[in-house]
Amino acid sequence: MTHFVVVVNKWFLAGLALCLMLAASAAQGQEERSPEQLIRDSVDELMGKIEGRREYFAEHTDELESVVEASLKDVANFRYIGASVMGRYFGNATPEQRTRFVDTFRQTLIDTYAKGLVTFDYRELRVLDNQREARYEDQTSVAMEVVATDGQVYPVSYTLRLIDGEWQVVNVIVNGINLGLTFRNQFDQAMREHDRDYDAVIDNWSPEVGVEELEEGGSA
Repeated sequence: MTHFVVVVNKWFLAGLALCLMLAASAAQGQEERSPEQLIRDSVDELMGKIEGRREYFAEHTDELESVVEASLKDVANFRYIGASVMGRYFGNATPEQRTRFVDTFRQTLIDTYAKGLVTFDYRELRVLDNQREARYEDQTSVAMEVVATDGQVYPVSYTLRLIDGEWQVVNVIVNGINLGLTFRNQFDQAMREHDRDYDAVIDNWSPEVGVEELEEGGSA
């Protein structure tokens, strides 16, 4: 089986990425608040649900995955993200293949994020006070930092788009590494390895990014 693997260590990325996607959960029906405030409030709410129950959820991953799935249901635009990950291959895929990849991509993220949420040791999650001014009315970014227990600081940037009147997370950059672009490159590599066999790529999809790459960082 083909592995779309960089390096994995205790699902480090998963916990960070989950925080990103859940961060927009307060956006539903509350357009008057800024994306920054939505992120700030939602991170606090998320941490409140997890803190004190990490050991429990570590033993009951099915329950945690259900919580994650419910939280992501109307927040992350998986069709948008899935199409972006497929990139130039999206246009030639059949409607069934597009749907199947989006569903597969969504499930792998839920599984991975649930594991990362209870295994990554962090000290603090903080949304930065000084945010860059948005360049577009329908797209913005919100910067935060994740402080690990060893003191290492990981900058995180959320990309949000205003879709159907609601702010939704569509990408994330962790320590300079663009995850959307990383996954797109992995999909492209898989398509070349599998002779453009969409079904084989979807069946073997397992995107991962690990702590070593994140610690080294990259260009946004």
